[in-house]
Formats: sequence, C-alpha cells, structure tokens
Amino acid sequence: MAISILISGIIFLLGLFVSKILEKFRFPAVTAYLLTGVIIGPYILNIVPEILIHSTALVANVILSMVAFSLGQTFSRKQLSKIGHNVMFISWGEVIGAFLLVTILLHLAGMPLYQALLYGGIAPATAPAATVMVIREYRAKGLFTDTLLGVVAIDDAWGIIVFALSMAVARALIEPGNSGVMIFRHFLMAVIHVILSLLLGMGMGIIFTILSRFVKSDTNILIMSFGFVLVAAGFALYLGLSDLLCNMAMGAALMNFKKEDPVRFFDALKRIDWLFYLYFFVLTGAGLEIPLLKDIGLMGLIYLIARPLGEYIGAFVGATIGKMPKRIRNLIGLGLVPQAGVELGLAILVRNAFSSTIGHAFLTTIVATTIIYEIVGPFFTKLAIKKAGEISS
Repeated sequence: MAISILISGIIFLLGLFVSKILEKFRFPAVTAYLLTGVIIGPYILNIVPEILIHSTALVANVILSMVAFSLGQTFSRKQLSKIGHNVMFISWGEVIGAFLLVTILLHLAGMPLYQALLYGGIAPATAPAATVMVIREYRAKGLFTDTLLGVVAIDDAWGIIVFALSMAVARALIEPGNSGVMIFRHFLMAVIHVILSLLLGMGMGIIFTILSRFVKSDTNILIMSFGFVLVAAGFALYLGLSDLLCNMAMGAALMNFKKEDPVRFFDALKRIDWLFYLYFFVLTGAGLEIPLLKDIGLMGLIYLIARPLGEYIGAFVGATIGKMPKRIRNLIGLGLVPQAGVELGLAILVRNAFSSTIGHAFLTTIVATTIIYEIVGPFFTKLAIKKAGEISS
C-alpha cells in the first residue's frame, strides 16, 4: 500500500511537470498525461504497480459518471433553446456519420461486425476541453464559434447512447447460435436498458433537487454533488443499468427542476474533476499494451481516417438540413477532430467486457489514436475558426 500511495503522488507531480513542459510546444494536457503514463508504465520505466493499473476501471467509472452528470447540464430547457434545432441537426449528423462510416469501412476491410460496431460506437465522442481551449486561446467569437461550442457540448451525450446500443448488439453477435431474432431482441433490450437508466437518473435527480435545498456552503454543495454522482453510478450498476445514462439524466433533472442556481452543483465538481482526469489519463497511458501497437496496422489506420471523415460528412449533412450558412456547413466538421476523455473511459469498459478476446487490443488502438487526435485535432479546430473569419491569428 505504501508503494501505491507513493507512486500515486509521483503520478500527480510528474503529470503536472510533463504537461507544463509540453504546454510550451502546444501539446494538450491530455496528451501529456497519456505520454507520462507510457513513460512510467511497464514497458519503459516500469514504476507503476499492477494494482494501480488494474484500478483504472474503477477510476474510469468515477470519471465517466462525473462527465455524464456534467453533460446533463446541457439538457436544460434554457440551454436547449439556446443551442437551437440547427445545432441539434449538426450533432445528430456528426454522431450518425462517424458511427456508420467507421462501422461500415472496418467491416468491409474484414473486421468482424461485432468489433466494427464497438469502434463505430466509440467514434462519435469528441473532446470539448480541447475545442474550448483553442477558442479561449484565440478569443474566437461569432456564429461559427457558438455553433461549434453547441455541438461539442451535446454530442458526447448522443455518443454515450449510441455506444450503449452498439455494446449490446456486439455482445449478441458473439453469442453462440445468434440469429436475426436474437440480435433484434438484444437491441430491444438495449433500448429498454437505456430508457430504464434514464428513468432511474430522473428519479435520482428529483431526490437530489429536494435535498439540495438544505445545503448552502460551497463545501457542502461539493460533497452532495460528488456523493450523488457515486450513489447514482453505484445504484445503476447494481441494477445492471448504465451508470453514465443515469448520471446524465440526473444532471438534466437537477437543471430543470431546481429553481435556484443549479449550476453551482456542476461548478462544484469542476473544482476537483481535473485531479481525477490526470490520474485516469496517466494510468490509462501506463496500461497501454505497447507490443500490441504493431498489430494495429490497416484497421487502426482506417479508424484513424474514417472517424473524422464520418464526422465531417455527417456534420455537413446536418448543417445542410438545418440550412446553416455555407461557411458553417463547410468548416464545422474540422472542429470536431479532437477526441479524448469520454472515449478512453468507454474503451476501458470495452476492455473489461471483452477481456478474453479483443479488449486489450481495442484499448491500445483507442489510446494510440487518441494521442494522435489530441496532437493534430486542435490545429484543425484553429484552422476551422480561422477560415470562418472569427480569429485574427
């Protein structure tokens, strides 16, 4: 235990140190954390105990639950009216485009359908933090910037739902003697699973709203928010439901039912969430199966190209349906390249669910492509908002 505590402290300090160095070269913090994990992992310095690497799944559940709760903030009536139906069209198009193109191309290239569905299910997720970072850095303002912010704020929510459905169908496909009827049954059960998870979250959100009136100080608000996120996640997992969808619905219910400043409960978590992000990303990097990188090959390259291409095409179609200006139609997809956070957590879930088959190779592919997306993604985002005429440098 002493070694685990010592190494945990080193993880925080080294992650901070490396991120500060790479920040000078315009590397996103997420990339720095992942690279830190790779360096101190078993294939280079080998100073991270196995027990910490194995704890990544637990940390991922906590992180994803907090992220999902924050995503629920987007589904307030006020926020939805602000986002508008045009942004919804773009978001739906981007999610569907990435899912379909990745799944179809990987399957046509020879990948089993269940595996292609898992890659397709994880493809729509983007990295809001990287996009916001670029916008803040260049003080971008305008219709394109507002539209981009609206899309990245909401598409992870749709992505989680698509992933949940894809995971259920993938499990059905690998069962012995699967048939069209069985697959449809699993898909129907997945839909019911999504609905029950959302209903549970709404119920938790109503309880949260009622009890929230008894806390006033920032410290107590933080404790209540974090406690409810964990309770909702644990309760959902105990019932065999989705902890992510449950927390997302709980956040949405809090935003819509609490009349007095519900945002304080979301802001409170932002005071501590980056600690979990750092720890999670470093451990994820440490768990990277470097020997498996040589096996990524063609399939990894197809995913690397198909995901942003699918997002671009889908976003273009969505923007066209929404009758958005030409510059938004042509450029919005370029701002959606960054990918980190949510998809890494989802990849951990895949690794655990398919540990005896493709789990480790899947996580390795996602970690490797995430590093690439996080390096090149911000440059595409900058290019998009510059061509839209909303930054001057």
